[in-house]
Amino acid sequence: MPAPSFLRRFLADLRVGLVVSLVAGVMITLANGQPQMLHGQLVYSVCIGLIAFSIVDLARLLVWPASERRAHQWLAFLGVMLAAAALGHFSGMHIGAAVLHDRLPTLAEYPSIGRVSMILFTFLGMCTMVLIVEYRDRSVRIRREHEEARLRAEVVERQAVQAQLRLLQAQIEPHMLFNTLANLQGLIALDPERAGVMLDGLIQFLRATLGASRLDSTTLEAEFTAMQAYLGLMGVRMGERLAYRLELPPDLRTVRVPPLLLQPLVENAIVHGLEPSIDGGEVCIQAEAQDGLLTLTVSDNGLGLQQSAQAGSHRGGGVGIHTTRERLQVLYGERASVELTPARQGTVVQLRFPLEASCMSAP
Repeated sequence: MPAPSFLRRFLADLRVGLVVSLVAGVMITLANGQPQMLHGQLVYSVCIGLIAFSIVDLARLLVWPASERRAHQWLAFLGVMLAAAALGHFSGMHIGAAVLHDRLPTLAEYPSIGRVSMILFTFLGMCTMVLIVEYRDRSVRIRREHEEARLRAEVVERQAVQAQLRLLQAQIEPHMLFNTLANLQGLIALDPERAGVMLDGLIQFLRATLGASRLDSTTLEAEFTAMQAYLGLMGVRMGERLAYRLELPPDLRTVRVPPLLLQPLVENAIVHGLEPSIDGGEVCIQAEAQDGLLTLTVSDNGLGLQQSAQAGSHRGGGVGIHTTRERLQVLYGERASVELTPARQGTVVQLRFPLEASCMSAP
């Protein structure tokens, strides 16, 4: 493993060894019933525990990593732990004695029932330390694997969402082009000059929208510019019967929104609200931000919902409203809404969705 990663893990393990050694020192002191010896016992316990655990942990990290350890290797690992307990006890006792200025028996005097018992106690302490760090490392691995799985799932979900959005966007363009080309076909026979002007307007609209329609987001300013081109195109067909207003506050021009979000709503207002009306009318497109939400409003003073339904137009269930509602549902879920309501004269459609994350960023 890389040196910085190994050093971080080793130092983190030593912190566990330090805590277990201190607890062991307190337990020995309580068992002996000599609280006045607590300081000295803690010094010996820490020296013994850290030396023995350092040997065991180095073997654990370098020789038998958990990801590569086999069942038969545990026997060898237990042998290393027992040897480390003996070496750690002997070395730790000498270091502790040097710190506390105590006298220690010589190597010949060292073996005794009490010291062998303490070596076994040290071995049990090593087992406890290893179990703690193994459990901690396993928990970290599981969390990391869950996080990686979650990130992979998010990537797959984001790709699926983007594919669904592109499919929904693809439903808008043919619908609009079909309606426009059908009207253009009728004008060619009746008024070739106006048909030429309408064709120029269609080219300008496509130039303004085709690039943005292939992206995951566009600016609100670009969206309003495209709508101005579209309304100019419709103005050729309807003449003075069509008026329009676009109200975009300067501070919202750079807000990111899904492309072609307004076009189906504006088309809906013209086809079902203004065009069937003898006098035509006005379309108004507005944008405003309030309480962290972006609100886009498309209103007209045409026939209205009731008269439009009587005339055979289903404003609430058309391709434009339905597709826009689906796109916002995919992007924002319950945080977005599409409201279609009657006005005193005409119809109002309002889109609301979060301003701070107005659209998915392009990959």
